[in-house]
Amino acid sequence: MSASLTVLSGSNLTVALGPDLAAAIDLAKAEKAASTRKAYGTDFRLFRAYRDWKRVGALPAAPGTVAAYLAAEAQTAKPSTIGRRVAAIRYAHKLAGLDTPTDAEGVRATVRGIRRTFGGAKTKKAPAVAARILGMVATAPAGLAGIRDRALLLLGFAGAFRRSELVALDVADIAETETGLLVTIRASKTDQEGEGVTIAIAHGDIACPVKALRAWLDAAGIEAGPIFRPIDKGGTVRPSRLTCRSVANLVKDYAGRAGLDASAYSGHSLRSGFLTSAAGKGASIFKMMDVSRHKSVDTLRGYVRDAELFKDHAGAGLL
Repeated sequence: MSASLTVLSGSNLTVALGPDLAAAIDLAKAEKAASTRKAYGTDFRLFRAYRDWKRVGALPAAPGTVAAYLAAEAQTAKPSTIGRRVAAIRYAHKLAGLDTPTDAEGVRATVRGIRRTFGGAKTKKAPAVAARILGMVATAPAGLAGIRDRALLLLGFAGAFRRSELVALDVADIAETETGLLVTIRASKTDQEGEGVTIAIAHGDIACPVKALRAWLDAAGIEAGPIFRPIDKGGTVRPSRLTCRSVANLVKDYAGRAGLDASAYSGHSLRSGFLTSAAGKGASIFKMMDVSRHKSVDTLRGYVRDAELFKDHAGAGLL
């Protein structure tokens, strides 16, 4: 996507503004999360390859070109992926100071048609509810990896963490108190400006995330920097962070160990598991939001509804 920042550059500007212009370009890139920029970059390269293949010229792209590209992509890509392709094309044009072809009604109609034709109910990953989490952590092996995995699973569940938030945690983000942990989340999907928010992690009666985290930090000798780190084959804790993919793989692995269908679980299962469990216990939706940091009550209502599908069921006792 760096080529799309040319609207900020140019030989005369570069010479005149020097470091200030370079700083402006860096800040423009920082507008989006690194993962989003990477995805957009891939999406736009695919569009550019299609455009070159069809020999339909350079930017700005014609609405008809975009619509045709999306129709071709719809044969193999999910509607959600098509939506991201559109966003990437729009973003590239905006950064280049060009009119956005994605705003044309023909393109919008094509996207709506794709969703109507190829859309369908989303396949949700299974929530790792409290009982399943307990079963999963019970299978953690002895040794450093097991201690780390137990801490990650319990903390990820107890804080309704997104996997990106979990791997971004540093020791400095954790404050231990008599009543539990105070965890500062520096930035997240719903906090792109990085204002940060602090959540509370309560002690557990059966498997305590507070004790599990302390056990991992002490065993690994971690006093600063990233909390969750890779461990090499020799048993050495590396200074780098675990990746988001590592968290997803870990959740799947422990689901399988507990006798569950590993393919039905993902990194998001920790977050959805907490919310489903809390809703099932009748927790206040606003208290749930304190932990999950959801901006919309409507989103959380889905978890409450799923947890109460059979509560006071209208058909109970009819047959």
